[in-house]
Amino acid sequence: VSEEVERALAKLAPPRLNGRSSPKCLEGPGGGSLQLRFRSRLSLPLYTGGKVEGEQGAAIHIVLVDSNTAHVVTTGPEASMKLDVVVLEGDFCNEDDEDWTQEEFDSHLVKERPGKRPLLTGDLQVTLKEGVGTLGDLTFTDNSSWIRSRKFRLGLKVASGYCEGVRVREAKTEAFTVKDHRGELYKKHYPPALNDEVWRLEKIGKDGSFHKRLSAEGIFTVEDFLRLVVRDQQKLRNILGSGMSNKMWEALLDHAKTCVLSGKLYVYYTDDSRNSGVVFNNIYELNGLISGEQYFPADSLSDSQKVG
Repeated sequence: VSEEVERALAKLAPPRLNGRSSPKCLEGPGGGSLQLRFRSRLSLPLYTGGKVEGEQGAAIHIVLVDSNTAHVVTTGPEASMKLDVVVLEGDFCNEDDEDWTQEEFDSHLVKERPGKRPLLTGDLQVTLKEGVGTLGDLTFTDNSSWIRSRKFRLGLKVASGYCEGVRVREAKTEAFTVKDHRGELYKKHYPPALNDEVWRLEKIGKDGSFHKRLSAEGIFTVEDFLRLVVRDQQKLRNILGSGMSNKMWEALLDHAKTCVLSGKLYVYYTDDSRNSGVVFNNIYELNGLISGEQYFPADSLSDSQKVG
């Protein structure tokens, strides 16, 4: 008898998913108004084997929005559903406000090439919490040069078993190129770090003539370069030679100056009593003066004090 009761209850009960009831989702007030959206832009370019990140290394957030109100949907089962992270062809729906069907979205999914590893690896699902989610670690294993548009997009769609029968429009990022990792070995850094090799700066090609000239003069890092910029800019230009135009020099200098300094300071005392001294930062720019027990920042000094 108990088996018959269980069978009867199973027929009446909603289907179960992972040991719990399958969520029942409601359409928005206008019907079909629920949309997934990326809230963050990607840090580009992307390289195979490199982590997919938001701009400046930030996390990539997604939200579930009711397009009728533009508000995030924070309650109801749809606000805590699971999403699949997928790869799309770069030429899928170029306009953000352009609508598409689930079938159109699915027809533009990109899978790995035959015999290759899965195209995207890592955390391929995201769970929304109060309508908001964050992408986990994701890595591309292949470049994008082999598909028609030569670009990919990341997409998000409702995972199987969630909100079935309800239209939730998928999300997509902007189109982007994925390059082979070996290209990263030569890429410039934005911003450059003090301990980066000097060829990470714009206009200095790895193992090129400018790189060789700088190395011959003991300028191996961005810090070495910036120190000479401060101490003797003309000497630096002479080292680089006439092959570097004024325009190239300005681009190189502008890029180098975006480097974030470490905050390390050096004090040079004028005598053993250590009553007065000059303070420099780690690329030898004047930071200030110490006189007696007082510190005077560089921007508070007169030109004659700076020269003195």
